[in-house]
Amino acid sequence: MTISLPASTLSSRRAPLADPREQLARLEASTAGRASFQETLRAAGWPDLTPASLEIFQINLGKLCNMTCRHCHVDAGPDRSDAMMTREMVDACLRALDQTPAHTVDITGGAPELHPEFRYLADAAHARGKHVIDRCNLSVLLLPRNAGLAEWLADREVEVVASLPHYRQRSTDAQRGDGAFEKSIAALRLLNTVGYGHGNPRRILSLMTNPAGAFLAAPQSSAESEWKTALHRDFGITFDRLLALNNMPISRFLEWLIESDNLDSYMSRLIDGFNPVAVSGVMCRNTLSVSWDGRLFDCDFNQMLDLDAETAVGTMTIESFDFEQWQKRSVVTRTHCFGCTAGAGSSCGGSTT
Repeated sequence: MTISLPASTLSSRRAPLADPREQLARLEASTAGRASFQETLRAAGWPDLTPASLEIFQINLGKLCNMTCRHCHVDAGPDRSDAMMTREMVDACLRALDQTPAHTVDITGGAPELHPEFRYLADAAHARGKHVIDRCNLSVLLLPRNAGLAEWLADREVEVVASLPHYRQRSTDAQRGDGAFEKSIAALRLLNTVGYGHGNPRRILSLMTNPAGAFLAAPQSSAESEWKTALHRDFGITFDRLLALNNMPISRFLEWLIESDNLDSYMSRLIDGFNPVAVSGVMCRNTLSVSWDGRLFDCDFNQMLDLDAETAVGTMTIESFDFEQWQKRSVVTRTHCFGCTAGAGSSCGGSTT
Protein backbone atom coordinates (compact mmCIF):
# COMPACT_ATOMS: atom_id res chain seq x y z
CA MET A 1 0.00 0.00 0.00
CA THR A 2 1.32 3.45 -0.89
CA ILE A 3 1.48 5.89 1.99
CA SER A 4 -0.40 9.10 1.25
CA LEU A 5 1.64 11.81 2.86
CA PRO A 6 -0.33 13.93 5.34
CA ALA A 7 1.86 16.99 4.92
CA SER A 8 4.50 18.62 2.80
CA THR A 9 7.69 20.13 4.13
CA LEU A 10 7.82 23.72 5.28
CA SER A 11 10.87 24.11 3.08
CA SER A 12 9.10 23.00 -0.12
CA ARG A 13 6.21 25.40 0.58
CA ARG A 14 8.58 28.21 1.52
CA ALA A 15 6.41 28.67 4.57
CA PRO A 16 7.40 31.40 7.04
CA LEU A 17 8.00 28.75 9.69
CA ALA A 18 10.75 27.22 7.55
CA ASP A 19 12.87 29.99 9.09
CA PRO A 20 13.91 29.01 12.64
CA ARG A 21 13.87 32.68 13.62
CA GLU A 22 10.14 32.81 12.87
CA GLN A 23 9.59 29.69 14.97
CA LEU A 24 11.45 31.20 17.92
CA ALA A 25 9.50 34.45 17.58
CA ARG A 26 6.16 32.60 17.62
CA LEU A 27 7.19 30.64 20.71
CA GLU A 28 8.32 33.76 22.55
CA ALA A 29 5.10 35.56 21.66
CA SER A 30 3.00 32.65 22.93
CA THR A 31 4.69 32.77 26.34
CA ALA A 32 4.89 36.54 26.79
CA GLY A 33 4.49 37.48 30.44
CA ARG A 34 5.60 34.05 31.68
CA ALA A 35 8.97 33.34 33.28
CA SER A 36 11.59 32.31 30.73
CA PHE A 37 13.11 28.87 30.79
CA GLN A 38 16.36 30.29 32.15
CA GLU A 39 14.50 32.13 34.92
CA THR A 40 12.58 28.96 35.75
CA LEU A 41 15.84 27.01 35.95
CA ARG A 42 17.38 29.53 38.31
CA ALA A 43 14.33 29.45 40.57
CA ALA A 44 14.75 25.65 40.69
CA GLY A 45 18.41 25.94 41.75
CA TRP A 46 20.10 25.68 38.34
CA PRO A 47 21.98 28.97 37.75
CA ASP A 48 23.30 27.50 34.50
CA LEU A 49 22.64 24.31 32.59
CA THR A 50 26.09 22.78 32.34
CA PRO A 51 27.36 19.58 30.71
CA ALA A 52 27.58 16.25 32.47
CA SER A 53 29.86 13.48 31.19
CA LEU A 54 29.59 13.11 27.42
CA GLU A 55 27.97 9.77 26.70
CA ILE A 56 26.18 10.11 23.36
CA PHE A 57 27.61 11.33 20.05
CA GLN A 58 24.57 12.05 17.91
CA ILE A 59 25.03 12.53 14.17
CA ASN A 60 22.24 13.87 11.96
CA LEU A 61 23.09 12.66 8.46
CA GLY A 62 20.51 14.89 6.81
CA LYS A 63 16.85 15.65 6.26
CA LEU A 64 16.05 13.25 3.42
CA CYS A 65 13.18 10.95 4.41
CA ASN A 66 10.66 8.70 2.68
CA MET A 67 7.90 10.11 4.89
CA THR A 68 6.49 13.55 5.70
CA CYS A 69 4.95 13.24 9.16
CA ARG A 70 2.81 16.00 10.64
CA HIS A 71 4.68 16.03 13.95
CA CYS A 72 8.21 16.08 12.49
CA HIS A 73 10.50 18.55 14.26
CA VAL A 74 13.17 18.16 11.54
CA ASP A 75 10.99 19.20 8.57
CA ALA A 76 12.29 16.08 6.84
CA GLY A 77 10.82 14.67 3.66
CA PRO A 78 11.45 13.18 0.21
CA ASP A 79 12.36 16.63 -1.13
CA ARG A 80 15.11 17.34 1.43
CA SER A 81 18.14 16.07 -0.48
CA ASP A 82 19.43 19.64 -0.07
CA ALA A 83 20.60 18.78 3.46
CA MET A 84 22.94 15.77 3.32
CA MET A 85 26.23 15.14 5.12
CA THR A 86 29.30 14.52 2.92
CA ARG A 87 31.76 11.63 3.38
CA GLU A 88 34.39 14.19 4.39
CA MET A 89 32.12 15.45 7.17
CA VAL A 90 31.39 11.89 8.30
CA ASP A 91 35.13 11.31 8.61
CA ALA A 92 35.45 14.54 10.61
CA CYS A 93 32.76 13.19 12.95
CA LEU A 94 34.75 10.00 13.46
CA ARG A 95 37.93 11.95 14.21
CA ALA A 96 36.06 14.02 16.78
CA LEU A 97 34.43 10.91 18.25
CA ASP A 98 37.90 9.52 18.90
CA GLN A 99 38.61 12.52 21.17
CA THR A 100 35.67 11.76 23.44
CA PRO A 101 34.63 9.15 26.01
CA ALA A 102 31.21 8.78 24.34
CA HIS A 103 30.07 5.15 24.43
CA THR A 104 27.12 5.55 22.02
CA VAL A 105 26.85 6.78 18.43
CA ASP A 106 23.28 7.83 17.73
CA ILE A 107 22.59 8.07 13.99
CA THR A 108 19.55 10.09 13.03
CA GLY A 109 17.98 12.10 10.20
CA GLY A 110 15.55 12.28 8.28
CA ALA A 111 15.66 8.63 7.58
CA PRO A 112 19.39 8.00 8.10
CA GLU A 113 19.18 4.68 6.23
CA LEU A 114 18.61 6.63 2.98
CA HIS A 115 21.96 8.35 3.29
CA PRO A 116 24.73 6.82 1.12
CA GLU A 117 27.18 6.96 4.05
CA PHE A 118 24.89 5.34 6.63
CA ARG A 119 26.48 1.89 6.47
CA TYR A 120 29.97 3.35 6.34
CA LEU A 121 29.34 5.36 9.51
CA ALA A 122 27.64 2.51 11.37
CA ASP A 123 30.46 0.14 10.45
CA ALA A 124 33.13 2.61 11.57
CA ALA A 125 31.40 3.25 14.90
CA HIS A 126 30.88 -0.47 15.49
CA ALA A 127 34.54 -1.15 14.73
CA ARG A 128 35.43 1.36 17.46
CA GLY A 129 33.44 -0.66 19.98
CA LYS A 130 30.65 1.88 20.26
CA HIS A 131 27.01 1.10 20.89
CA VAL A 132 25.29 2.21 17.67
CA ILE A 133 21.69 3.44 17.49
CA ASP A 134 19.70 3.69 14.28
CA ARG A 135 16.70 6.02 14.59
CA CYS A 136 14.34 4.33 12.19
CA ASN A 137 10.86 5.20 10.91
CA LEU A 138 10.28 1.47 10.17
CA SER A 139 8.76 1.89 6.70
CA VAL A 140 12.21 2.69 5.31
CA LEU A 141 13.23 -0.93 5.96
CA LEU A 142 10.71 -2.10 3.37
CA LEU A 143 12.08 -0.06 0.48
CA PRO A 144 13.67 -2.21 -2.27
CA ARG A 145 16.93 -0.31 -1.95
CA ASN A 146 17.13 -1.43 1.70
CA ALA A 147 16.59 -5.15 1.11
CA GLY A 148 18.67 -7.04 3.68
CA LEU A 149 19.22 -3.98 5.86
CA ALA A 150 17.49 -5.50 8.91
CA GLU A 151 19.89 -8.45 8.84
CA TRP A 152 22.83 -6.09 8.29
CA LEU A 153 21.88 -4.09 11.38
CA ALA A 154 21.49 -7.25 13.44
CA ASP A 155 24.93 -8.51 12.38
CA ARG A 156 26.46 -5.27 13.72
CA GLU A 157 24.41 -5.30 16.92
CA VAL A 158 22.88 -1.92 16.09
CA GLU A 159 20.05 -0.90 18.40
CA VAL A 160 16.98 0.03 16.40
CA VAL A 161 15.01 2.88 17.96
CA ALA A 162 11.86 2.75 15.89
CA SER A 163 9.36 5.59 15.94
CA LEU A 164 5.75 4.48 16.15
CA PRO A 165 3.19 7.08 17.24
CA HIS A 166 0.74 4.49 18.59
CA TYR A 167 -0.08 0.79 18.62
CA ARG A 168 -3.44 1.65 17.06
CA GLN A 169 -3.71 2.24 13.33
CA ARG A 170 -5.87 5.35 13.49
CA SER A 171 -3.48 7.38 15.64
CA THR A 172 -0.41 6.35 13.66
CA ASP A 173 -1.91 6.98 10.24
CA ALA A 174 -3.19 10.38 11.40
CA GLN A 175 0.40 11.50 11.95
CA ARG A 176 2.18 9.56 9.23
CA GLY A 177 -0.29 9.03 6.39
CA ASP A 178 -2.67 6.28 5.29
CA GLY A 179 -0.96 2.90 5.25
CA ALA A 180 1.89 3.93 7.55
CA PHE A 181 0.73 1.69 10.37
CA GLU A 182 0.47 -1.35 8.12
CA LYS A 183 4.02 -0.80 6.88
CA SER A 184 5.27 -0.28 10.44
CA ILE A 185 3.80 -3.61 11.54
CA ALA A 186 5.42 -5.37 8.56
CA ALA A 187 8.77 -3.83 9.42
CA LEU A 188 8.46 -4.79 13.09
CA ARG A 189 7.74 -8.38 12.10
CA LEU A 190 10.84 -8.30 9.90
CA LEU A 191 12.94 -7.06 12.83
CA ASN A 192 11.51 -9.79 15.07
CA THR A 193 12.41 -12.37 12.43
CA VAL A 194 16.08 -11.35 12.42
CA GLY A 195 16.31 -11.49 16.21
CA TYR A 196 15.27 -8.06 17.41
CA GLY A 197 12.90 -7.53 20.31
CA HIS A 198 13.34 -10.83 22.11
CA GLY A 199 15.41 -9.67 25.09
CA ASN A 200 18.83 -10.13 23.44
CA PRO A 201 21.01 -7.16 24.50
CA ARG A 202 22.75 -7.39 21.12
CA ARG A 203 19.50 -7.05 19.20
CA ILE A 204 17.67 -4.28 21.05
CA LEU A 205 14.42 -3.04 19.57
CA SER A 206 13.14 0.13 21.23
CA LEU A 207 9.90 1.82 20.21
CA MET A 208 9.52 5.56 20.56
CA THR A 209 6.05 7.03 20.91
CA ASN A 210 4.82 10.59 20.96
CA PRO A 211 1.32 11.97 21.61
CA ALA A 212 -1.08 12.42 18.73
CA GLY A 213 -2.12 15.86 19.95
CA ALA A 214 -1.33 18.81 22.20
CA PHE A 215 -0.71 16.95 25.44
CA LEU A 216 2.17 15.33 27.30
CA ALA A 217 3.47 11.83 26.73
CA ALA A 218 1.89 9.07 28.79
CA PRO A 219 3.90 7.69 31.74
CA GLN A 220 6.56 5.54 30.14
CA SER A 221 6.60 2.56 32.49
CA SER A 222 2.84 1.94 32.51
CA ALA A 223 2.53 2.63 28.78
CA GLU A 224 5.24 0.07 28.02
CA SER A 225 3.22 -2.73 29.58
CA GLU A 226 0.12 -1.65 27.65
CA TRP A 227 2.02 -1.48 24.35
CA LYS A 228 3.69 -4.86 24.81
CA THR A 229 0.37 -6.51 25.56
CA ALA A 230 -1.44 -4.89 22.63
CA LEU A 231 1.23 -5.46 19.97
CA HIS A 232 1.76 -9.08 20.96
CA ARG A 233 -1.96 -9.83 21.24
CA ASP A 234 -2.95 -8.19 17.96
CA PHE A 235 0.12 -8.77 15.78
CA GLY A 236 2.44 -11.22 17.53
CA ILE A 237 5.11 -8.50 17.81
CA THR A 238 7.57 -8.21 20.67
CA PHE A 239 9.96 -5.38 21.55
CA ASP A 240 12.36 -4.58 24.38
CA ARG A 241 11.46 -1.14 25.69
CA LEU A 242 9.22 1.85 25.08
CA LEU A 243 10.50 5.42 25.01
CA ALA A 244 7.93 8.19 25.54
CA LEU A 245 8.70 11.56 23.99
CA ASN A 246 6.88 14.87 24.36
CA ASN A 247 6.24 16.57 21.02
CA MET A 248 8.53 19.56 20.70
CA PRO A 249 6.75 22.78 19.67
CA ILE A 250 8.95 23.38 16.63
CA SER A 251 8.79 22.95 12.85
CA ARG A 252 5.75 21.08 11.50
CA PHE A 253 4.32 20.31 14.94
CA LEU A 254 4.51 24.02 15.72
CA GLU A 255 2.64 24.70 12.48
CA TRP A 256 -0.08 22.26 13.55
CA LEU A 257 -0.33 23.88 16.97
CA ILE A 258 -0.80 27.29 15.38
CA GLU A 259 -3.31 26.12 12.76
CA SER A 260 -5.36 24.19 15.33
CA ASP A 261 -5.27 27.11 17.80
CA ASN A 262 -3.47 24.96 20.36
CA LEU A 263 -0.15 26.80 20.67
CA ASP A 264 -0.89 28.93 23.73
CA SER A 265 -2.58 26.11 25.64
CA TYR A 266 0.18 23.64 24.78
CA MET A 267 2.92 26.01 25.88
CA SER A 268 1.05 26.63 29.12
CA ARG A 269 0.82 22.88 29.61
CA LEU A 270 4.58 22.54 29.15
CA ILE A 271 5.43 25.47 31.44
CA ASP A 272 2.98 24.45 34.16
CA GLY A 273 4.31 20.90 33.95
CA PHE A 274 7.93 21.95 34.59
CA ASN A 275 9.58 19.27 36.71
CA PRO A 276 12.91 20.27 38.31
CA VAL A 277 13.76 16.60 38.83
CA ALA A 278 13.70 16.09 35.07
CA VAL A 279 16.42 18.67 34.44
CA SER A 280 19.42 16.57 35.41
CA GLY A 281 18.65 13.94 32.77
CA VAL A 282 17.95 16.15 29.74
CA MET A 283 19.86 15.11 26.63
CA CYS A 284 21.69 18.40 26.18
CA ARG A 285 23.83 17.58 29.22
CA ASN A 286 25.25 14.25 28.05
CA THR A 287 24.93 14.52 24.26
CA LEU A 288 26.81 16.19 21.44
CA SER A 289 24.62 16.85 18.41
CA VAL A 290 26.22 17.22 14.97
CA SER A 291 24.22 18.59 12.04
CA TRP A 292 24.56 17.46 8.43
CA ASP A 293 26.78 20.48 7.69
CA GLY A 294 29.12 19.89 10.63
CA ARG A 295 27.78 22.47 13.04
CA LEU A 296 27.61 21.52 16.72
CA PHE A 297 24.59 21.83 18.96
CA ASP A 298 23.61 21.00 22.53
CA CYS A 299 20.74 18.84 21.28
CA ASP A 300 18.82 17.83 18.19
CA PHE A 301 16.06 20.34 18.96
CA ASN A 302 18.47 23.29 19.21
CA GLN A 303 19.93 22.07 15.93
CA MET A 304 16.60 22.46 14.17
CA LEU A 305 16.26 25.99 15.54
CA ASP A 306 19.79 27.02 14.47
CA LEU A 307 20.82 27.59 18.10
CA ASP A 308 24.50 26.72 17.79
CA ALA A 309 26.36 25.58 20.89
CA GLU A 310 28.37 28.33 22.51
CA THR A 311 31.84 27.74 23.93
CA ALA A 312 34.51 30.03 25.36
CA VAL A 313 36.25 29.91 21.98
CA GLY A 314 33.05 30.79 20.10
CA THR A 315 31.02 28.69 17.71
CA MET A 316 32.66 25.33 17.12
CA THR A 317 32.28 22.97 14.16
CA ILE A 318 33.02 19.27 13.99
CA GLU A 319 36.16 20.05 12.01
CA SER A 320 37.48 22.34 14.77
CA PHE A 321 36.19 20.18 17.62
CA ASP A 322 37.95 20.53 20.97
CA PHE A 323 36.58 18.20 23.62
CA GLU A 324 37.97 20.15 26.57
CA GLN A 325 36.33 23.37 25.40
CA TRP A 326 33.10 21.53 24.61
CA GLN A 327 32.78 20.36 28.20
CA LYS A 328 33.24 23.91 29.51
CA ARG A 329 30.26 25.39 27.69
CA SER A 330 26.90 26.45 29.11
CA VAL A 331 23.89 24.94 27.36
CA VAL A 332 21.85 27.27 25.13
CA THR A 333 18.19 27.35 26.20
CA ARG A 334 15.00 28.93 24.91
CA THR A 335 11.26 28.54 25.45
CA HIS A 336 11.03 25.19 23.62
CA CYS A 337 13.19 23.62 26.34
CA PHE A 338 10.11 23.37 28.54
CA GLY A 339 9.22 20.44 26.29
CA CYS A 340 12.07 18.39 27.76
CA THR A 341 11.33 19.22 31.40
CA ALA A 342 7.54 18.84 31.52
CA GLY A 343 5.98 15.93 33.33
CA ALA A 344 8.34 12.95 33.52
CA GLY A 345 10.83 14.73 31.29
CA SER A 346 11.57 13.96 27.68
CA SER A 347 14.66 13.33 25.58
CA CYS A 348 15.89 11.14 22.74
CA GLY A 349 16.29 8.47 25.42
CA GLY A 350 12.68 8.78 26.58
CA SER A 351 11.60 9.96 30.03
CA THR A 352 14.32 11.57 32.13
CA THR A 353 12.84 10.67 35.54
